[in-house]
Amino acid sequence: MKSTLLLVEDDPQQRELLIQILSAEPYQILAADSVESAILLLKEHRDIQLVFSDWKLGARTAMQLLQYVRQHLPELGFVVATAYGSISHAVEAIQAGADDYLSKPFKRQELLLAIEKALRASTLRLQNRRLTASLSEQQQLVDLVGKAPCMQQLFERISRISPTQATVLITGESGTGKELAARALHQLSPRHQGPFMALNCGAIPEHLAEAELFGAEKGAYTGASQSKAGKFEAAQGGTIFLDEIAELPLNLQAKLLRLLQEGTVTRLGSHQEIALDIRVVAATHQNLVKAVEEGRFREDLYYRLNVVPIRMPALRERAEDIPQLIRHFLRLHQQRYQLQVPELSKTVLRQLMDYHWPGNVRELSNRLERFVLLGDEQELVQDLRSKANSAVLAGGAFRLPEQGMAFDALEQQCLQQALALAEGNKTKAAKLLDMPYKAFLYRLEKFNLVP
Repeated sequence: MKSTLLLVEDDPQQRELLIQILSAEPYQILAADSVESAILLLKEHRDIQLVFSDWKLGARTAMQLLQYVRQHLPELGFVVATAYGSISHAVEAIQAGADDYLSKPFKRQELLLAIEKALRASTLRLQNRRLTASLSEQQQLVDLVGKAPCMQQLFERISRISPTQATVLITGESGTGKELAARALHQLSPRHQGPFMALNCGAIPEHLAEAELFGAEKGAYTGASQSKAGKFEAAQGGTIFLDEIAELPLNLQAKLLRLLQEGTVTRLGSHQEIALDIRVVAATHQNLVKAVEEGRFREDLYYRLNVVPIRMPALRERAEDIPQLIRHFLRLHQQRYQLQVPELSKTVLRQLMDYHWPGNVRELSNRLERFVLLGDEQELVQDLRSKANSAVLAGGAFRLPEQGMAFDALEQQCLQQALALAEGNKTKAAKLLDMPYKAFLYRLEKFNLVP
């Protein structure tokens, strides 16, 4: 399907030339010669996905059009063309929400690349809005938010695969929100009207696990006084979430593999197969590849589950999201307990930003809940220590931990935290790291942290 672009250019010759260039590509082109006519077209054509506008439009500029778009159609892509040497206009437009800019004169390929980039940004914003709107329907999903690049990629992945029937394996450290991601997959899927069954495979006594999962007929085991449907049957028409899948006993792994292959379940004590219409989402914080090598997990089941992998980022990998999460959890817990607490001091905020968060988002939420209840800043931060990176400054000298460390990961965290503390201002962030500005930009590009 062709993407629809709105071209806004008041020079007739330039407008016609751009129409010819863009019409040769898989785009549907609408054209306007002023801010007013552009707004009229935006109101009439709801399928417009991107606006490409010259900066100077008669007595007005593209800024007025951009402000209208960001206020009324925030997902639209927007690219500005500025005259040579008018870099200040380009900066102004980017700060106001434009996706990209081109300095005149520009080449055909530069134009097409800018439009392609802006269309991708528009698609991501739209998917993110849909996901966020869906998550807001259930309060427990609100925590799955973030502006860090890794979270935006996660949102895009969830949005892309949720309408499918594919089996999903979610991995990540404890406390990163694996169940939230599973609920989002269900909520955004055609199965959202059906049940969502969450089961911790490590919390079921082994002697009861088979009956709990697959069901049992009356008399199948001691105490089975009546027939019982298992969790898989209970999830009929919906989604079943198998948390800590690595804890599932080997004999039940074989039964789960058959269920995934055949789409049927057989109750304990019965020979009758029951057809299922369910989606299986599994999760683990363990390394399943290592578990396969050690014989604790079936290799064939691993590949059957790992059709679409989703990795939940650790909180230290998205340090720029910490201020947003702090605001969210403070608001959430204050509403829950009907208590008000003063704003956190800058010193405490810096300590929270610098902490490694081995317990991830769950640990952050728990600490802030305690703060709301007790109102004690000192208790909030009194034992904050980076448990994962035990590198410390001793006597002013850096000390490498005995077990070594992942230097690239540490460098990336320093860059992310500096950006977060400087609220995105790269000049301030570079100063926080006592680093030349150009060297700072180079390292941002190295880790793909440039927006």
